[in-house]
Amino acid sequence: MSSEKARALRALDPLILPNAWDAGSAVLIAAAGARAIATTSGGVAWSLGKPDGEVVTRDEMIEQVRRIAAAVDVPVTADIEGGYGPTPDDVGRTVKGIVEAGAVGVNLEDSTAPGGPLFTVAEQVERIAAARSAAAAAGLPELVVNVRTDVFLFGIGAPEGRLEDVLTRAAVYAAAGRGDDDTTDETPIGADSLFVPGLADLDVVRELVRRSPLPINVMAGPGAPPVSEFLASGVRRVSVGTAIAQAAYSVALRSAQELLDQGTYSGLDDAVDFGTLNQHFG
Repeated sequence: MSSEKARALRALDPLILPNAWDAGSAVLIAAAGARAIATTSGGVAWSLGKPDGEVVTRDEMIEQVRRIAAAVDVPVTADIEGGYGPTPDDVGRTVKGIVEAGAVGVNLEDSTAPGGPLFTVAEQVERIAAARSAAAAAGLPELVVNVRTDVFLFGIGAPEGRLEDVLTRAAVYAAAGRGDDDTTDETPIGADSLFVPGLADLDVVRELVRRSPLPINVMAGPGAPPVSEFLASGVRRVSVGTAIAQAAYSVALRSAQELLDQGTYSGLDDAVDFGTLNQHFG
């Protein structure tokens, strides 16, 4: 079943990914018509009462992914941040647990911490290769590996050099693991796609798409171009990161403040009625 879901995830083109943070949000996103679901590390962390940035443990993240994957029939790809440790072995242990939890894809960041710095290209190549090896050992060589580079998100390096930095990383990440003894023509190697959050300039996006050896994933949301414009620029995968979780928790915060301060309920006016919502969990 996992291999079938991994192949189904690979076949989705373009891939539009609303991000879930718990089983309930995953159920509702699937009910809305999503053909696949991505998790958001920030949303998962908040749901556990912790901040984003690998503050949750590997086991906590894996358990939340397990609940999400069990709650829906569509493929799930998991945000594993930087792999919950700096070494390839750390990444391998995380990927093994994520595959066992039922996810068929991962996002793997190349930043060492929020804000940077980034792992060197050589270090990240070893980490991608470890993810590939761990997935194969866990029985899922088809795991979809979406490598995230934070060059634009964290403003790494001089602005005029960022596109070339990303393109260099794309070329090397695509080939990570090539030459391994157990690699065959049928076995996926390296990254399957490149996630470039923080990039919304469509001219730069088009240039990146034109020159990258990997399909490009961007992070959309308020202030960014609509999905249709990203797709017209050649982007093949669009996700929204923490945006949906932010909106949900913002409703909770504003509505609670209104109730406590004013004794009114206008923040709840647009809520889905109880019966309709409850039916989604039947």
